[in-house]
Amino acid sequence: MSRVGRLPIAIPAGVTVTVDEANVVTVKGPKGQLVKAMDKDMNIAVEDNQVVVTRPSDVKEHRALHGLTRALINNMVTGVEKGYSKTLELVGVGYRAQLQGKKLVMNLGFSHPVEIEPIEGITFETPAATKVVVSGIDKELVGAAAADIRKWRKPEPYKGKGIKFEGEVIRRKEGKTGKK
Repeated sequence: MSRVGRLPIAIPAGVTVTVDEANVVTVKGPKGQLVKAMDKDMNIAVEDNQVVVTRPSDVKEHRALHGLTRALINNMVTGVEKGYSKTLELVGVGYRAQLQGKKLVMNLGFSHPVEIEPIEGITFETPAATKVVVSGIDKELVGAAAADIRKWRKPEPYKGKGIKFEGEVIRRKEGKTGKK
C-alpha cells in the first residue's frame, strides 16, 4: 500500500472539501477556492472531517495515481488554508527588483529592464531590492512563476551571479589559473 496514499487528509476549521461524481475536487478556504479534476479511477471520500483516497486495484497505474491524488488534494487544502510562497534572491552587481503596481520590474544586466506581469492567483512582493517573494494558493502556479523569473538569469558557476532560490546552493567551479 502506498505510504502517502493511505494517509487520511485532515480538513482544518474553515475549509470545506466537496467531491462530485466526475471526481472533481473543490476546496474552499479563507484564502480562496481551488478546483481540480482527479483521475476517475480513484475513490475519493469525505468522511468526518477527513478526506480518504482509496484505489480500486493493485494495477501499476492505480498504485502510481494513489499517492499522487492524495498529495494533490493535500496541497489544495494547505493552499487555501495557509498559502504557498517561494523566495528568490538576486545576486550580482546592479541586480535589483521593484514593483510597479502589480508588475515586477528587474534590472538584470541587460540593456533593458525585465518586466513580468503576475498570472492570475499570483502576487509578487519585494521586501528588499535583491529579494522577490512569489506567493499564491496554488502550489503548482507558485513554483512555475518562480521558475519563470529564475529563467531570466540562472546562477552561473564561477561567480554565482544570477537569480537563485532562497537556500539553494550553487555548485561553484574554479576559474582559470594564471601562468606561474
